[in-house]
Amino acid sequence: MAEKILMKGNEAIAHAAIRCGCDGYFGYPITPQSEVMETLMEEKPWETTGMVVLQAESETSSINMLYGGASCAKKVMTSSSSPGLSLMCEGLSYLAGAELPCLVVNVVRGGPGLGTIQPGQGDYFQACKGGGHGDYKMVVLAPSSAQEMYDFVDLAFELAFKYKTPAMILADGVVGQMMEKVEFRPMKPRWTNEEIIEKYPWATTGKTPDRKQNVITSLALDAAIHEKLNNTLQTKYKQMEAEDVRFESIKCDDAEHIIVAYGCMARICESTVEMARNAGIKLGLLRPITLFPFPSKEIDRLVPQLKTMMSVELSAGQMLEDVKLAVNGRIPVNFFGRLGGIVPSPEEVYEAFKKEIGK
Repeated sequence: MAEKILMKGNEAIAHAAIRCGCDGYFGYPITPQSEVMETLMEEKPWETTGMVVLQAESETSSINMLYGGASCAKKVMTSSSSPGLSLMCEGLSYLAGAELPCLVVNVVRGGPGLGTIQPGQGDYFQACKGGGHGDYKMVVLAPSSAQEMYDFVDLAFELAFKYKTPAMILADGVVGQMMEKVEFRPMKPRWTNEEIIEKYPWATTGKTPDRKQNVITSLALDAAIHEKLNNTLQTKYKQMEAEDVRFESIKCDDAEHIIVAYGCMARICESTVEMARNAGIKLGLLRPITLFPFPSKEIDRLVPQLKTMMSVELSAGQMLEDVKLAVNGRIPVNFFGRLGGIVPSPEEVYEAFKKEIGK
């Protein structure tokens, strides 16, 4: 029988890292994600799996440690919260430009600036539109449960190595802090250097008899070479959109109205959907699991049957822009959001929804 343990979403991240064969964690404490590093320190994986766990002197240092580890095709990761991620953005751009796989966990708090330690979803633009400089994107997974916090660690590494790109788990503070039962998956061993050399010939694993030392860089002083690199990245992002869009549909088949929400807001909106259904209103919920690639095609498919769509967020309406782009003016797109770390009730969302549709 599978082992299930009651734990916080942040703690689930740490246990998943150990059990999925992660080679190294480099981080810096910040609320509301500090339990990730605290749990790793308590578990001492360096004694069991050989995983390195290091508190860096800053978020800037930790992201550059990822650059070094990822260059060797090691499974390396960090975690932080919103202001910390801002400090990592230059490094994320370097990782994307050098086509290096890694995992970054962002347990989002309210901003801008130091903001609040209360939960938020205001880092959507930073995660899904690049954040750092240049034309880059990365895989962005949005968990809505402690179990998904656990499961998405392994999935994020899988997608990061598939596309040679940074992957991000974008979790709001509610999901990071709430406690639920989590089912552990079977332990995976860390890759050996021999396996890395065979599977990832691009890595800087040292000279071998049949090849020269690789050089990892995002620098291209020649314009033609730089354009070729960027075109390679754009082709990769199109492949992500074709192969790895993930979402969950709840009562969307016969829906006349749909709420789009992710993270903790999706959980809240499930109850809102039930309220509407009990009142005879055909409301459904579309939960993006990948924020990039965004489920634009699924929204496009649903639009012909709908009267309205509403984006519900703990922000001023960042995902709203992607919803509107997918709808392309064919039906009204409404919005409901709260700021400052205030998490609305299902009833509050329901009243806002009814107001928008004139009920």
